[in-house]
Amino acid sequence: MERVSDYFGRLVFNDDARRRTLPPEAYARLQETIENGRSLDITLANTVASAMKDWAIENGATHFTHWFQPMTGITAEKHDSFVTTEKTTGRIIFDFSGKELITSEPDASSFPSGGLRATFEARGCTAWDPTSDAFIMNDTLYIPSAFISYGGECLDRKTPLLRSMQLIDREAKRLLRLFGLNPRRVVPMVGSEQEYFLVDEDVYHRRDDLKVTGKTLFGAPAPKGQELDDHYFGAIPFKVKNFMTTIDRELWLRGVPVKTEHNEAAPCQHELASIYTDCNRATDQNQLTMELMKKAAKENGLRCLLAEKPFDLVNGSGKHNNWSLSADGKNLFDCDGDIRSNRLFLLMICAVIQGADDYQDLLRISAATAGNDRRLGGFEAPPAIISVYLGKRIADILASLESGESVKEDDNRAKLPLGVDVLPQFSNDGEDRNRTSPLAFTGNKFEFRMLGSSMSIAMTNTVINTIVADALSRYADLLEGSENINDSADMLIADVYSKHKRIIYNGNNYSPEWRDEAARRGLLDLSNTAEALPYYISDKNVRLITGHGILTEKEMNSRYDVMLDEYSKTVNIDASTMVYMARRQILPAVLECSGSLCSTAAAKSAAGIGSDTEADLAYRLNECCNAIYNACESLSGLLSDAEGITDKKEKADFFASVVIPCMNRLRSASDEAEEYLPKSVWPFPDYTDMLL
Repeated sequence: MERVSDYFGRLVFNDDARRRTLPPEAYARLQETIENGRSLDITLANTVASAMKDWAIENGATHFTHWFQPMTGITAEKHDSFVTTEKTTGRIIFDFSGKELITSEPDASSFPSGGLRATFEARGCTAWDPTSDAFIMNDTLYIPSAFISYGGECLDRKTPLLRSMQLIDREAKRLLRLFGLNPRRVVPMVGSEQEYFLVDEDVYHRRDDLKVTGKTLFGAPAPKGQELDDHYFGAIPFKVKNFMTTIDRELWLRGVPVKTEHNEAAPCQHELASIYTDCNRATDQNQLTMELMKKAAKENGLRCLLAEKPFDLVNGSGKHNNWSLSADGKNLFDCDGDIRSNRLFLLMICAVIQGADDYQDLLRISAATAGNDRRLGGFEAPPAIISVYLGKRIADILASLESGESVKEDDNRAKLPLGVDVLPQFSNDGEDRNRTSPLAFTGNKFEFRMLGSSMSIAMTNTVINTIVADALSRYADLLEGSENINDSADMLIADVYSKHKRIIYNGNNYSPEWRDEAARRGLLDLSNTAEALPYYISDKNVRLITGHGILTEKEMNSRYDVMLDEYSKTVNIDASTMVYMARRQILPAVLECSGSLCSTAAAKSAAGIGSDTEADLAYRLNECCNAIYNACESLSGLLSDAEGITDKKEKADFFASVVIPCMNRLRSASDEAEEYLPKSVWPFPDYTDMLL
């Protein structure tokens, strides 16, 4: 039987493959490029390209593609074969040049650019990112790449992420040097947890809303949902386990260190999590994971749903982004000793606190989509209000520094009294976890829990890297030249805590009381994407992003434009699908059943038999039918009105405040009708068919 160690990373041009296929000098120069950002000359590129081609062909590849992440949030690819012809003989040969490795030319005007590119300005460039390993999928060599316009404007998610990683490396090292540390590199590390739903393929194909939008737009609740908590961590069904076995192998072959898999809280919901790696690779690997999950599901007679809220009244799906900083392999958020005396650790914590408080809006926007709006704040995910959970231990230490009072540090790691001799004795962690918090410290990392399951993690990590680097830069400015670094650090920590402690909340973020408390603290409550997005281009956020060279103001405005447009288009597609299904499927079914009941009631009445039940049901269905028809016609009219709105912010507001409430009315009327119709009449699979 083949062991995982025999095939893990087999389809990745990783360090082992590079060492094996490249001449020693070329390998050393390429590693210097990867580790220290040295530029890559064409001679080295030709050598690497030749080795990469030979390795890829040996592993079954016939094509290559520059694999990039446009502002749509998904990946893009254009395949070219290695096949070319010899100039003198016309004989077919395989070739791959350094120029082809370094860059390619997709059509930049065909992707969202937010006004950066006109339709006639078609030329764009992809640029090889050597810090993320190339891999093979099917018959193609995938080369992770950045995407820029012919004029040099950033058109993707990877480029700002790489810039933010470079920024935090520089600013963190400035601070570390003040404490006698000189790491070669400081790297943001990320481990993502991916939630998803699986449904049978035959059910999927019988529902137009699933096929078009990836979620149900109609559906009365099933008799049983997640009330008994019997699905969470329950036995994994055979068909699902086969899917997990398939996806594990697909990911392991491509070097993705997927580790954890289990049933999640809702029926048909599951989770997959990967081991930490640098946030650039983690981003690429999560994009690859989502693509391969869909492929593996089809191979097992299933469909993978990545929508944030595919089913109403059960938990939606998120993506937890676990973030930390590594200095030459040492986790800067891991403090084993006395926390009170570890100023560097506390300054790192303070940088996250300050960044989260100063830039609540950016963190919220990094998780803002139409789909995720349906999930946030639903007692299954954090609310739209940003707060930071530290736990009592660290919060007490920071408070003591602010007040100047001493505090006895209790790490609270006592042996747990299990009361059974045969069970092993162990100590608990120093703090509990707070699953209701948007940004929680969990012992050696911060877990950002607001992301939606379908989203790229690139923007979130770009934001976290940038806001933390900004705080670290300020701390280095203040502490450089200090005569007593420890005393100065203590004063700085106390000052940061005093100014930003409003963002710290260790309680239940799901509670109604927290919303009131957050308002008293002056925290932002941006309940939907249309409301949140204008903050992206506020003066302070433009100063932050442009000041650190992450994006230009023009590039920020383009992203604002793209995000507004994507929100409106997403809601428009959802609403149009609802109108389509209501008119062609739901209304005919309700009318048919209502008419049948009326006929039965009339026949019984003519025969002198009581028909109260049929008449009552017919009346109820008629009321539902009228409500469905009226809401459907209203929604159709609103969509026509939306077409005439040219201002993108105005259009997004219209969809958020006018269209979505009408969609909710249409769904409510339809779901009520569904509860009275026979299953044989209802035109598509219901929640019982899909979830149970």
